[in-house]
Amino acid sequence: MAASGSGGGGGSRADNGYGSQQSRRRKGPGALATAYLVIYNVVMTAGWLVIAVGLVRAYLAKGSYHSLYYSIEKPLKFFQTGALLEILHCAFGIVPSSVVLTAFQVMSRVFLTWAVTHSVKEVQTEDSVLLFVVAWTITEIIRYSFYTFSLLNHLPYLIKWARYTLFIILYPMGVSGELLTIYAALPFVRQSGLYSISLPNKYNFSFDYYTFLILVMISYIPIFPQLYFHMLHQRRKVLSHTEEHKKSE
Repeated sequence: MAASGSGGGGGSRADNGYGSQQSRRRKGPGALATAYLVIYNVVMTAGWLVIAVGLVRAYLAKGSYHSLYYSIEKPLKFFQTGALLEILHCAFGIVPSSVVLTAFQVMSRVFLTWAVTHSVKEVQTEDSVLLFVVAWTITEIIRYSFYTFSLLNHLPYLIKWARYTLFIILYPMGVSGELLTIYAALPFVRQSGLYSISLPNKYNFSFDYYTFLILVMISYIPIFPQLYFHMLHQRRKVLSHTEEHKKSE
């Protein structure tokens, strides 16, 4: 759950929208695939910009940051779910990332969007939801812009710098919001028995969603530090390489 999906424009991300841009494109996607990926990333960039504008407008109208989730609920669900296409991008080979890793990363965001925030309506007023929504929004605007310009072979340094720098704040911010939201959902899940399956039943199978959410929270402990330090390593590698390239010109 601490990770997010693979980028639509080639390369992978290993956090809430951020990660390493691997130079693994050997031949690169064909012309048709490139055109499709450009359109996809432009649409996704625009979608997250709509969410950002919606948050700002709602804040200015209300004069408060509380319960801003409702102002962007529909576009958030739509565009976050739209990231599922990135699994297909990998499966069809137009993006050189692991299908399994990408599926895990994308599904973690979709899970939090639908199986937690949407399903447990009591948490939608929690400030922690706004915490991860803001982190996701800034992250995704930068990430999809990064992929768009990379595909067009015209990547501004500012966008590259933002992609490999702002995660230092945004990743812990997003993870904190996710964990606090899941934690806030626990008592409501326990009381309602949401998604839980009790014995006896004809399938002789039981599932406790409350326990599952606790295990999800525990999974952040080993995953978060590994991904965070990996991204710090990638930042040094990518930005130092860019600086050396500039000096050699």
